Formats: sequence, C-alpha cells, structure tokens
Amino acid sequence: GKLEQVRLSLTKKLLPCLEDRRKYQQEFASSTSFHGVQNIVQTQSRTRRVLWLLVVTGCLGIVIWQICSRFNYYFSWPTTTTVVVQHVENVRFPAVTFCNLNRFQAHAVSNLQIIFFLWNIVSGNVQKFAVEDKYFQELNGFLHGNQNFSIKEFTRENGFYLNGSTLLECEFFGKTCHPEDFEHVFTEYGNCFTFNYNDLPARRVSLSGRGLHLLFDVQQEQFTDDPALGYTDSGITFVIHSPKETPCFDGLGLLTPVGMHAQVAIQQLKSIIQEYPWGECKPDIKLQYQDTYSTNGCLQECKAWYIQDWCGCLPFILPGNGAECDLMKSYNCVYPAIRDIEVKGLCTVGTHNSTCPAQCEETHYPTTVTYSSFGGENAIKYISSKLKKSPEYIRQNLVIIDIKYDDLSYRITQQQKALTVSELLADVGGQLGLFCGASMITIIELLEYIFTNFFWMCLFLLLKAPEIPQWNNTSHNQPTHVEKKKGIQEC
Repeated sequence: GKLEQVRLSLTKKLLPCLEDRRKYQQEFASSTSFHGVQNIVQTQSRTRRVLWLLVVTGCLGIVIWQICSRFNYYFSWPTTTTVVVQHVENVRFPAVTFCNLNRFQAHAVSNLQIIFFLWNIVSGNVQKFAVEDKYFQELNGFLHGNQNFSIKEFTRENGFYLNGSTLLECEFFGKTCHPEDFEHVFTEYGNCFTFNYNDLPARRVSLSGRGLHLLFDVQQEQFTDDPALGYTDSGITFVIHSPKETPCFDGLGLLTPVGMHAQVAIQQLKSIIQEYPWGECKPDIKLQYQDTYSTNGCLQECKAWYIQDWCGCLPFILPGNGAECDLMKSYNCVYPAIRDIEVKGLCTVGTHNSTCPAQCEETHYPTTVTYSSFGGENAIKYISSKLKKSPEYIRQNLVIIDIKYDDLSYRITQQQKALTVSELLADVGGQLGLFCGASMITIIELLEYIFTNFFWMCLFLLLKAPEIPQWNNTSHNQPTHVEKKKGIQEC
C-alpha cells in the first residue's frame, strides 16, 4: 500500500500530464534563442517549414563540423615560435671553462698509458682500445699493486694547473684578473678551470668588442699525452656556457692550438620551450645536486645513479656523495656499466618521455671564432723579451684567447601556444553565433530542455517498472493491470 501511495504521489506532483508536456515542448520551440527553430514551428506553410528545417539542419551540421575541427586542432597541441631582439645597456657575461688538451704531466708516472686508460674509464669514454697481451699484463699488475691508488687525487695533483706560470695574462673589461678568480672543475679533460663560476659576482659588460683576454702557456714539455691513444693536439679547449650550469664539452669544445690568437665573438640566445604536451619540457623536474635544471646535469646524475646502484661506488667525475671507485671497480664494473648505459640507452635526452627532457629555459651563446698566428718577428721578439722565453718556445706553447660580445643585445626565442583555451572558446562561440545565432544562454536553454525531458523519461520508466512482470500474468490479473495503466495515462 505504501508503494502505491508513493507512485501516486510521484505521478501527481512530478510527472506532468500529456497535455502539459506537449505545451512545454511548444513553448520551448517558440521561445528558444536558437535562431530558426521558431520559424519551423510557427510558420503555417509546409514549404517554408521544410525550407527552414533544411536551413537549420545545414547550419547545425556546419557548426558541428567547424567545432570538431577546432577541437582537433587544439588537441594537436600546436605552437608558434617568436624571436625578439632586445637591446640593453649592459649584458651579463657567460661562464667560460678552460682545459689543457694535455691532461697529465709526463714525469708524474713511469707508464702514462695505464693512467690514460684508467682516465678514459672514469671519464665515461666508451671507446674500445686495443689492448695487447703484454700491456694487459702490465695493466693487471698495476691494478693489483695499487689498490689504494686514487685517479681523482692523481689528476688533481699531476694534471693541468692554473697559476702564474700557466696563466700569463688575464684581463676582464680592462681589469686584471688572477688564477684565484677561476674555479676548479673536473671534466673529461681532467683539471679544468671556470671563469665567472656560478655568476658570483655577476659580471657584465657595457661595451661591445671588450670582454675577457687571456694568455696561456700550455707547457708542452711538462704535459704530454700519449699519441698512441689518439691525443695528438696541443693547445687550449674551452666551452662557453651559462654560469648556473656545469660545463659540457662532449667533443664540442672550441679549440685554440698553440701559437695562435683566437678572437671569439659571442651572442646571447635565450630559448623558452613550452611544457608538455605543447613542447617537450617538464617544469617540475628537479636535480639533486644542482639548483638549476639542465639536460647535461640531469644526464650526469642519471649515469651516477645507475653506476652507484650497480657498482656501489661513483667515479669522481660524476655528481654524488658516494665513495670513489677504486681501480679494480673502475676497470671491472664502471667501464661495463658505462657501456651498458650508452648502448642500451638507459639515460636519454630530448623528448618529454626521456630520462632528461629538454629545459624549459635555456641560454646559448652562439660563437664566431677567427684565428691568427702570432705576429711577425718584431712581435715575437717583443713577447720573447717580455716573458724571457725563446721565440721557438712562444710558438710551441703560448695561446691567446679574446672573448667578447658581438653587440649589446640578446635574442629570445620563445615557443608559444598557437591556440589557447580562451581562443578556442572564442572560435566555438563565433561559429555558433555566425551559423545558429546561439550563445551561452542558448546552450543553457538546450541543457535545461534535455535534462527536463530526460528526467520525465526516467520517471515514467520508474513508474512503469513494477507493472512489467504483470504482462505475463494469468487473466484474473489483467483488469488490475489495465486500470493502473489507465490511471497513469490519465495523469
């Protein structure tokens, strides 16, 4: 009995009569702001009604096609690139890391071949060297006889050094600089030294054509690499990078041979990349040992993580707080681990789904380098008397490098969204207004109309549901079924 009372209450209060429902449909068609529908309903001519129906249907089809195309374009994540040249009164000077192409002093150890081989292991050089049986026996003997040997300390003490004998001249924007202004770093070239490290203090230049002037003495007689292992050059290699990033040579450093004067003109180029899915960067990625994210820093930390996990130690050239790998671990574990990382692609760079995606903001310094040899005989005699070195020594050991800005401007290359959410809504609204005269109010009207009819349909089905099993009952139940059905229809 209570169930019947509930059904009757729903029928009387919530489900309108058939006449009221027809009236609601008529009122909606006559008053909606969806243009064209009123002409279909209110016109008396059948021909005009058919024509308006075709017009409304055609416009609705065009609107649906246009809106779908705009959404497809938006979800293809399109971007545009803008380039802005900004002129300033002064520009921040980059960091410059210098290395000697000769890594070790020849007198430091009797067998430099072993040291070079070990250095290539810890520095991540995966080149395979042909090891003869005799040399292999010497290597094993050295490894077993020098368990406490530290390639890190050996490199620091017997590698390239920066003092008054190797850095003969240093000027930055007319002011004298000293070896103490350079920060020591380890790279694949051994001991290297960075000017303007970490941008402290921040150095700026206010005139183009002036910057950093350096005169190096590479001292070839003290630093001698083994030509048998491919080290045939002599001079200074350097890389220009952001002060907040670690130097990355990777075979791409600029080279200045001995007896040459390098004029390096630089520009500053800042690239801004959109985050995924528009671009490839991920702004939420943080590095453990660096404040600023960079792909090179991320790659170094990735390699350090794998080697630490596999070998239980770290090559000193990689970031981290793990114990330094001894010689046996470097030879037996680190070298194979580095090869696996490179060959299997365990640490990848570039796309958003790689280990180290692209940076969201990155500063490059495109360079133009011109070279000239030291001047004529008069210039050689002058330098020779000033430094008290022979002319032959000057030609074989001295390197001059001048680094300066081409002009006081920088370029910003920015990747931008080709279609934002607001522009997408504007496109959709424009298409609706152009072809259907619809607006946001029209959308709300349609949603209200659809929701109301859906509610009535669900309510009607709910009221009919208890009667469905009675359709197959015996004949003595049929009058009751007819009476209930009639009561619902009359409502």
